[in-house]
Amino acid sequence: MTVSSCIFSNSTMELNDGNLQTLTEFMRKTLDPDPSVRRPAEKFLESVEGNQNYPILLLTLLEKSQDNVIRVCAAVTFKNYIKRNWRIIEDEPNKISDPDRTTIKANIVNLMLSSPEQIQKQLSDAISIIGREDFPLKWPDLLTEMVTRFQSGDFHIINGVLRTAHSLFKRYRHEFKSNELWLEIKLVLDTFANPLTELFKATIELCQTHATDINALKILFSSLTLISKLFYSLNFQDLPEFFEDNMETWMSNFHNLLTLDNKLLQTDLVSNAIQFLASVCERPHYKHLFEDQNTLTSICEKVIVPNMEFRSADEEAFEDNSEEYIRRDLEGSDIDTRRRAACDLVRGLCKFFEGPVTAIFSGYVNSMLGEYAKNPRMNWKHKDAAIYLVTSLASKAQTAKHGITQANELVNLTEFFVNHILTDLKSPNVNEFPVLKSDAIKYVMIFRSQLPKEQLLQAVPLLVAHLQAESTVEHTYAAHALERLFTMRGPNNSTLITPVEMAPFTEQLLNNLFKALALPGSSENEYIMKAIMRSFSLLQEAIVPYIPTLIGQLTHKLLLVSKNPSKPHFNHYLFESLCLSIRITCKANPATVGSFEEALFPVFTEILQNDVQEFVPYVFQVMSLLLEIHTSSIPNSYMALFPHLLQPVLWERTGNIPPLVRLLQAYLEKGAATIASSAADKIPGLLGVFQKLIASKANDHQGFYLMNSIIEHMPTESIVQYRKQIFILLFQRLQSSKTTKFIKSFMVFINLYGVKYGAIALQEIFDSIQPKMFGMVLEKIVIPEVQKVSGPVEKKICAVGITKILTECPAMMDTEYTKLWTPLLQALIGLFELPEDDSIPDDEHFIDIEDTPGYQTAFSQLAFAGKKEHDPIGEAVNNPKLLLAQSLHKLSTACPGRVPSMLSTSLNAEALQYLQGYLQAASVQLV
Repeated sequence: MTVSSCIFSNSTMELNDGNLQTLTEFMRKTLDPDPSVRRPAEKFLESVEGNQNYPILLLTLLEKSQDNVIRVCAAVTFKNYIKRNWRIIEDEPNKISDPDRTTIKANIVNLMLSSPEQIQKQLSDAISIIGREDFPLKWPDLLTEMVTRFQSGDFHIINGVLRTAHSLFKRYRHEFKSNELWLEIKLVLDTFANPLTELFKATIELCQTHATDINALKILFSSLTLISKLFYSLNFQDLPEFFEDNMETWMSNFHNLLTLDNKLLQTDLVSNAIQFLASVCERPHYKHLFEDQNTLTSICEKVIVPNMEFRSADEEAFEDNSEEYIRRDLEGSDIDTRRRAACDLVRGLCKFFEGPVTAIFSGYVNSMLGEYAKNPRMNWKHKDAAIYLVTSLASKAQTAKHGITQANELVNLTEFFVNHILTDLKSPNVNEFPVLKSDAIKYVMIFRSQLPKEQLLQAVPLLVAHLQAESTVEHTYAAHALERLFTMRGPNNSTLITPVEMAPFTEQLLNNLFKALALPGSSENEYIMKAIMRSFSLLQEAIVPYIPTLIGQLTHKLLLVSKNPSKPHFNHYLFESLCLSIRITCKANPATVGSFEEALFPVFTEILQNDVQEFVPYVFQVMSLLLEIHTSSIPNSYMALFPHLLQPVLWERTGNIPPLVRLLQAYLEKGAATIASSAADKIPGLLGVFQKLIASKANDHQGFYLMNSIIEHMPTESIVQYRKQIFILLFQRLQSSKTTKFIKSFMVFINLYGVKYGAIALQEIFDSIQPKMFGMVLEKIVIPEVQKVSGPVEKKICAVGITKILTECPAMMDTEYTKLWTPLLQALIGLFELPEDDSIPDDEHFIDIEDTPGYQTAFSQLAFAGKKEHDPIGEAVNNPKLLLAQSLHKLSTACPGRVPSMLSTSLNAEALQYLQGYLQAASVQLV
């Protein structure tokens, strides 16, 4: 008997020692560095996580296992399981049984508080994930259970509660203001504000009591750090009435704490205390607390300046943990560092006291630069602090796209660049003073929107040279700065720096970027790969001579990272760079598509065979791009893969659906006849995919994309036997779940069908399903809902289709459907002339594909693999209004007097006026 069959016979895992032992064995294998051992174990755990009691077994394992490694592994696995599965998605099965949910919530807080810190952190995160979905409505007693633990006196327990509360409440810093959010925060504050304030006071007193006990202070300081983080989160939405009475007490305690010359003060505590001051000083109702000049000077001199210094811990991180240093610095995840907090405090103070603060710090900047000039080798940290201080002072508003967008006018950025930044960029010894060089590069990057173009062009070749620096931080910053410069826009929305201006440096730029990937610590450096992508995008055809070499290097890199994908951003930019190589080269010479396929298909085959889930959606997108470029019939290499693309297992993963649909559309566009003639089972396979997709609210639009391509490209005779079943499936979905998105897609589909096969065929297939069905669809769906159709191509398809129904369907003139003729015409004129109806019923809550949680990697669209919008009608109809006028003229000629009579009796005056305009523009009349 296999393990899997003995462990799960009926979708429930028994809570016994045998199953615990089995999970332990597989969990241990997931830690094996050998992919042939690790991946099967991961797949096994993935396959069984849907069983009832699975999460309870994990909790039992992390509580009772004798192996600490397994306990931590179980904790991490549990947290990730909760992250993937706790949210309940409409139209999808509940991935965690209700009994398991109840058991988890009943036990997890106690278990978290009684666990070692490493496990406690994982369970704390799990609680916050559950809380995000269930608190407060489905978990009302969570807060009370946590607050009562403040009375325990055990700071291991207290810190566990604080850590969990921080994990739960930190989202308040980022959520949009709303009544629902404020009601939730008020509920939290009603329960939490006073106990937190009392805990803060008591902890400050304990710090004084145990002032000589280093170990006790470390624990107490960690509590103060968490308290200040919580205070920051709970005050972020500016509900001042809850803390107003105690604000001066909090201010006084934090200020006194920060002016202590105490080496024991932890960075987290200091940074959070400074962040507290920063959040308070920019609130208008607390402005009076900072107006006294002595207070302002004390904060600047004793709090900000000392915490701007480049500390030994910063230096160690710069040299020995560059990846973390870069992540914290460039991505803004350094909110817990003293420097970032001090920088935020400068900006906060400048909101109301820009003049005095700038005056105080100008003296310090000049003093620091003077000390550096006396002895650069010994005093380089003074210049580093000066640059950081200038950056903090000058930065009033910034975006990731543009850098600093609003600067302090009292700071001369251009002068500082010329006098103090350019010298470090130009330094002949690229490996000397790497911190100052990194500062200089970052200055260019941050103030790129404020510096003249002349100075940016002066910086570009210098940045290219810095790509070869030994310092990981330095060459990473150089790559990031170049990438940001290449995105800047000048007049007419063209790139600020042009390919012509880059021509002298193109070869060196490409060489240095790829060489940088070979430098220690940068083999999967996402900033370098992003700079490669952006360089390709900027240079366009200038890269074509280098592509034969570059594509080999990119393909080799893809093969290496596919063995163990670990850097999602790096991988994304790598695929984007491949797409750019293909697009740019094949634009000049489409025949070169074969050479790309020759280079890429062996790697793609390996990725698909090994089921590298992170890469499969990317592979489908690149294959779509390649196939769409082909100008002749579909190659045999693609046809061999086609049956595998219809396998149900591929369609189970949400992330595969959009790229797979696009790939099938490319197959249909290039080889519909080949698909129809090669095997009888291919069309049912396609229809099976369609049936699965339209059953899902999240993916029904993808099903329509596929069906529209089938209708457009497949030979008529190959699908005639399936047409009625297709419409029956659509009506079944309409009856079970009619959403606005489905209706819009449905209308595009039926009108495309009418364009392709004729209005009579459309009417006949509806009425073959049920008598008078055609009239019901027009009356209940098309006429009232067509105004909701969005997109120029979609509107064009509907306009041409409705025109055909009005003018080429005899039943509209000679049966009970005639009463719908004028309302349908009025709806069509509304589609032309009225604003789009973008209203959505209150009871509809759509699920974005990207937001659907699951074990699989979510779909990531490759920007440079983007599909050009396809118009199935094309130039056959350039102006649907003229087509309507010409078609009505033709109809009126065949039925003299009928059309003007229907128009004069039923069409409203405004619509009639528009119609007269169409007729005049087409130079035709109705008879």
